[in-house]
Amino acid sequence: MPSARPATGPTTGPKPEPAAGSSAGPATGLDLTLLYRGPLSSCDYDCPYCPFAKRRDTPGQLRSDLAALERFSAWATGRAGTGDTLSVLFTPWGEGLVRSWYRRTLVELSRLPHVRRVAIQTNLSCRTGWLAEADLATLALWVTYHPGQTDHDRFLGKCRELDALGVRYSVGVVGQPEHLEAARRLRAELSPAVYLWINAAEGLTYTDAEAARWAAVDPHFGYSRHAHPSAGRPCRTGESVLSVDGDGTVRRCHFVREELGNLYDDSYRARLGPRACPLPVCDCHIGYVHLETLPLYDVFAGGVLERVPHGW
Repeated sequence: MPSARPATGPTTGPKPEPAAGSSAGPATGLDLTLLYRGPLSSCDYDCPYCPFAKRRDTPGQLRSDLAALERFSAWATGRAGTGDTLSVLFTPWGEGLVRSWYRRTLVELSRLPHVRRVAIQTNLSCRTGWLAEADLATLALWVTYHPGQTDHDRFLGKCRELDALGVRYSVGVVGQPEHLEAARRLRAELSPAVYLWINAAEGLTYTDAEAARWAAVDPHFGYSRHAHPSAGRPCRTGESVLSVDGDGTVRRCHFVREELGNLYDDSYRARLGPRACPLPVCDCHIGYVHLETLPLYDVFAGGVLERVPHGW
């Protein structure tokens, strides 16, 4: 179980850590959290609630994704000595860790002294031995368990491999009614040091009784149960948290299409600053976790990117 730390920014470990959401001026460098999503959109799973299930990228599309990721990695590596510090969460539409270039990039970025945290959302269908090459004080995984797509014992075995390696990770389940017993079983058999989160299923309304059953598995399910009003409310996105696509286009988050500039020509830097959310609601954890009107930087202090609560 992670040791307790002060309620500071989105990462943890031995690397220096500023206050949550802080960003120094350009003269002293920026402390940035980047959510990167390249062209990859293929997945080896067939979840009925996902539009990218079993989608296949062509060899050309995979080459484009590789080139985009290598460009991003080279940019991140090149920030050494600039005063910038980075935290990176990869949020691919598909499954990244079955591709060697994502595994390689996570290892390489984890070893950089100016990278505070590097994490990826994954179904954990990949092998795990490569993680031994990474700096595990910096690398973390956001894992989702999809009942019906993988065998319980096989998935649990993968989690135990992560435990043996000392990998920091969380595990989650989509809160479909048919997944409740699988989530309960997984919670009972996972290490108590591993947080199991539940995402409210898109389009599903939960009665209080139903929500209580899910909250017995995930004590923080209440934050996912309802969309959060966000219009006009302060959010760290666009100031210290940014979304980056494969072309380097920078937006405040994955859900607001307005462009702030491009990562690779530094045009985004002049447009960084506090700004209110333009959308009526935010219903995705990777978005609303950064709302300043919610206490989630305290709830997940030291583990915002990998979704591990403070002191879990």
